[in-house]
Amino acid sequence: MTGRNLLAIDQGTTSTRAIMFRDGRPQGAARRDLVPHYPAEGWVEHDPEALWQTVLATAREVLAALPGGAGAVAALGLTNQRETTLLWEREGGRVLHPAIVWQDRRTADFCAALRDQGAGTLIAARTGLVIDPYFSATKLAWLLDHLPGTRDRARRGELCFGTVDSFLLWRLTGGRLHVTDATNAARTMLFDINRQTWDPELLALFDIPAELLPAVRDSAGDFGATVPDLFGAAIPIRGVAGDQQAAAVGQACFSAGAIKATYGTGCFVLVHTGAAPIASRHRLLSTVACRLGDQPGYALEGSIFVAGAAIQWLRDALKLFPEAAMTAALAATAKADSNVVLVPAFTGLGAPHWAPAARGALFGLTRDSGIAELTRAALEAVAFQTRDLTAAIAQDLAAQGRPAPTSLRVDGGMVANDWLMQCLADLTGLAVERPVVSETTALGAALLAGFGAGLYGSTRDLAASWALDRRFEPRLGAAERDRRYGTWQDAVARVLQPSTTRP
Repeated sequence: MTGRNLLAIDQGTTSTRAIMFRDGRPQGAARRDLVPHYPAEGWVEHDPEALWQTVLATAREVLAALPGGAGAVAALGLTNQRETTLLWEREGGRVLHPAIVWQDRRTADFCAALRDQGAGTLIAARTGLVIDPYFSATKLAWLLDHLPGTRDRARRGELCFGTVDSFLLWRLTGGRLHVTDATNAARTMLFDINRQTWDPELLALFDIPAELLPAVRDSAGDFGATVPDLFGAAIPIRGVAGDQQAAAVGQACFSAGAIKATYGTGCFVLVHTGAAPIASRHRLLSTVACRLGDQPGYALEGSIFVAGAAIQWLRDALKLFPEAAMTAALAATAKADSNVVLVPAFTGLGAPHWAPAARGALFGLTRDSGIAELTRAALEAVAFQTRDLTAAIAQDLAAQGRPAPTSLRVDGGMVANDWLMQCLADLTGLAVERPVVSETTALGAALLAGFGAGLYGSTRDLAASWALDRRFEPRLGAAERDRRYGTWQDAVARVLQPSTTRP
């Protein structure tokens, strides 16, 4: 009897987690770290085989603790770091190059050339995206340009392209399926989000053979089953979504105006816009929120490249503290009149700036600036960047005659930090809602799997899994909030001045 056990695999940038859910609550979890590699300045890669082993190890650990093992699981849901790009052989599955991670900036010059050619209008109209190295298309083009013979092999149907979901589905099903879902396809810069199909004109622009591409499916449905040898029994795979869209599902963002922010390595704010995409006037992305029953829902999204990564930098590179959990206490002891501002543009700035050449900077240092002040600045940078995005979202919604959000649902590893959550409310002016289940990315994958397996009949049933843990109300006055935000805007302007490249 499988009951309502749902296994979620959450494959992220710096770790892989497997979590078993039952009736929307976690029952067991396992985690393995995944170490990115940095072979050149601005390059970020993963070892595909190491990535695959983290998936196997975490899933097996969780299944070993479940009575009945794999046979007691109703369905598996998969969620993944988006845009990360892989190329492998259809016969045998050998990966031809390390995975190029979404953070990688090696195609910045190519993107600049595309902008100069005026390709931005076409790409925005078809995909809802801006031209940036962030997305998969230029990464795939780079692989085809730099691996001799691969473009010809691709045209002969010998190779497969995929984001991490496609690669894992290929491996989990023993090479039986080369598929993706609409949320991941929407992040490649090759997918027409209006017609819900790969776009021939964009494929021609990037010289990418259509034979490489996976079939695109709904986010909940039949994605085959795991090979029995992997986990002791075949597990139906019934849900797939990119990590930010999965988090939105876990946060019950199914209707227009619902908004969430996920805080991990980066930060991603996504607001549901309903059954039609909205073209942003403020350099946000228009994307697929979820596709169920062949009906896509859409969202505006803002992407921050560095959130938790700034805390990792303070901990691992500067050795300011041994544990990230110490940051709340440190920030609370910072001098009240400190004006230290950190702009963590380690790999450029994302929305709404889209400046891949920008680099990080510290401003406002004085002789008495110390660990506490630097820590507070790093946490405040997360809140300030979030305000950049929520302000842009509010303006885009206003242009459509829609109200601005008054609250923000949050999730991810950083939301356990109460100091940061209050800071977020204070500096954005929004009520911050933290759910009982903070692992909403994995929860969203599990819920999609349950939907695909018929355990849930509607999105209303899925939304019933959400429960509030704590709500943080803004305490800072509007004048002080705006003054401090002005300090942040000045610091960002100084970082952008010599390096901004616009899509």
